Amino acid sequence: MTQHVVTHPERAPNRGQGDPAPGATETAGRAFAAVFRAIKVGRPDRPIHPQGLGLQGELIRTGNVTGSSGLDWLDAAGADTVEARFSRSIGLPQGLPDILGLALRVTPSNGGIADVLFASTGWRLPGRFLLVPKLDVGSATLTTLMPYRGTKGPVLLGLRTVSLPEGSLADGEWVLSLHWAKPTGGWHQCGELRLRTSPSPADTPLRFNPLENQPPGAQTYAWTRRLRERSYRAAQRPAPAAVDRSMAGNPAPAATTGRKVMSTVSKLFNSPAEDVWKVIADGWLYSGWVVGASRIRAVDAHWPEVGSRLHHSVGIWPLVINDSSRVSAVEPGRSLELVARGWPLGEAKVIITLEDRGMQCLVTISEDATRGPGKLVPKMLRSPAIDVRNRETLHRLELMAAGGAKR
Repeated sequence: MTQHVVTHPERAPNRGQGDPAPGATETAGRAFAAVFRAIKVGRPDRPIHPQGLGLQGELIRTGNVTGSSGLDWLDAAGADTVEARFSRSIGLPQGLPDILGLALRVTPSNGGIADVLFASTGWRLPGRFLLVPKLDVGSATLTTLMPYRGTKGPVLLGLRTVSLPEGSLADGEWVLSLHWAKPTGGWHQCGELRLRTSPSPADTPLRFNPLENQPPGAQTYAWTRRLRERSYRAAQRPAPAAVDRSMAGNPAPAATTGRKVMSTVSKLFNSPAEDVWKVIADGWLYSGWVVGASRIRAVDAHWPEVGSRLHHSVGIWPLVINDSSRVSAVEPGRSLELVARGWPLGEAKVIITLEDRGMQCLVTISEDATRGPGKLVPKMLRSPAIDVRNRETLHRLELMAAGGAKR
C-alpha cells in the first residue's frame, strides 16, 4: 500500500486555508498509528472495537428544513439503505462504561457508498469534541467527532437515541435522530435512522473507511486525514497468517469449555468462504486435511447435520484406532462444532468457524480435550501441542480449498 491514499479529484482534501499545524497533526497521526500497531499485537484482527453487532436498516433524510448544511447529501430529502456495526471501542466487560461506536455504510439512492463513523461524545461545547465512555446507548450521544468539509465550511454529524427495543439491541428496532451542526453552532435535526439486527445477528465482516467512502458533496480536511489515515491502515491490515487467538486476548465467542479458554488458532485464506465450506461439508475429504485422521471409513448420509457422524481411523497403519466424530452444532457456511473421538485417547470438542471476507476467509479452529486421558494432561502442556497440529490442519485445508477439492 502506498504511503498516501489517492483521492478522487472531486474529493481532494483542503490543504490550504483552515489546515492547522501540519507538522503537529502529522506527528500525532504517526503516534496514533504506533499505538494501533502495538494493540494489534494482542488483537490482530480488530485492535479496537473487537466485537460488534451487525445491523441493517434505513436512513430517512428530511432535507433542507432548518437551513442548509452545505452537504448535498444532507440537504436533499431521500431514503438510503444502511448496513451498520455497533461496538464497544476498548472491549471492556458489559458492566463497565466504554466508548461506544456506531459505523454506518450508507448506500445513497443515487449510487455509491458512504461510510460514516460515530462515537460517544458530549453534545454541547466543548464535549462534542471529547470521547465519553458510556454504559448504554440510551443515555449516549454520538457524533462524528471530526468535521466534514462542505460548501459552507465544516459540518459535524450527530445521532441521539429516540427509542430502544425491550431488552437488548438484538431484540427489536433501534431508532435514532440524525442531526448536523457547525463546530460551534446548534444542532439541526435532518433525519431519522432505523436499525434492526441483521438476519444472522452475528458480527459483520465489513471494514469501514470514512476517509475514502464519503457522502455525496462531502470532503475530508487534510488535517483529519493526517490524524486518522495511518491508524486505519494499521487497524485494517490483515492479521498474520496464523494467530493464536487464545493468547491474543480475543478468543472466538464460543471457544470455551467450562471456565477454560480453548486452544484457538486462525488463518486468513485467499479463498472465498464458499469454497472452504465445500471442503468442510464433504466428510470423505477429512483425512486429506485433518491431521491425525488416517482414513475415512464411512460418512452418514445427512452429514454435516446435527447428530450425523463421520467414521474415521486415527494413527499410522498398522497402529490405527477406529472411532467416529459427531456434529453437535452447525451453521451452514459459517461454523461446525464436533465431538471428536479417538478412544482410548479420549474425546475433544472442536469448533471450526468461517468469517467471510469476500475473496478471502478467516478460518478459526478451537479445540480442547473434554474426556479421557487427554484431559489429564495439564493445559499448559496440551495446548501448545493442539495449536501446532491445528496450524498444520489449517494449512492443509487452505491448500484443498484453493485447489478446488470440492468444485
